Amino acid sequence: MADNSAIEWTNATWNPVTGCTKISAGCDNCYAERFAERFRGVKDHPYENGFDLTLRPERLDQPFKWRRPRMIFVNSMSDLFHKQVPADFVDRVFDAMELADWHVFQVLTKRSSLMRRYVNARYPNGAAPAHIWLGTSVEDGTKLSRVRHLRETNAVVRFLSLEPLIGPITNLDLDGIHWVIVGGESGPRARPMDPEWVRHLRDQCLDARVPFFFKQWGGLRPKSGGRILDGQKWDQWPSRLGENGREDCIAAE
Repeated sequence: MADNSAIEWTNATWNPVTGCTKISAGCDNCYAERFAERFRGVKDHPYENGFDLTLRPERLDQPFKWRRPRMIFVNSMSDLFHKQVPADFVDRVFDAMELADWHVFQVLTKRSSLMRRYVNARYPNGAAPAHIWLGTSVEDGTKLSRVRHLRETNAVVRFLSLEPLIGPITNLDLDGIHWVIVGGESGPRARPMDPEWVRHLRDQCLDARVPFFFKQWGGLRPKSGGRILDGQKWDQWPSRLGENGREDCIAAE
């Protein structure tokens, strides 16, 4: 668990699972894999087994050690809905999140259909608690089925992480979506992001009154290109549900 996360859209990270496997082009240059594999074979290091999928039950109580409310990104180093994560372990993660309700938990997955199935079975008569935000990653216009899966998930706050954005996304249906994050890829093999892809997404969010958060341009390092889009930072967040179920936007800085 890491406090004061360098990820701009969260405060902290919590990894009750680490390790993953690739499922689409957005995974090709995975930052988490690159970090974990540096330590493969280092005795007694948390990533002694590199990026192999690993359950970490000893971390399940970590959110309870933080009494000050935080926004917590769940499994920044994995995917909670990986097929090899047992359902009873996912249950234990959700049990912990439900109890630690002074935090906001941000659950992000590429395995959106599995999240939909699990969440709708756990909360068949309503939505997941409002402090558990559910999101999916989409890297280009070929993965829009994940947005549909997310829309069909019983949640109060649904968010999209369009990062690493490696291709254009046109006609993004934002119905039922409450927050959009966009960011470019970073690392030694970072693929470039066209500014027009970003502007188009921003404009779609503005038209739909969905908060828009621009994380980074990317490059060799996450901070290489900065965060300025058309002369300003775009740091909009979900605030409160407005009329027709839309989130009222917090003005960008």
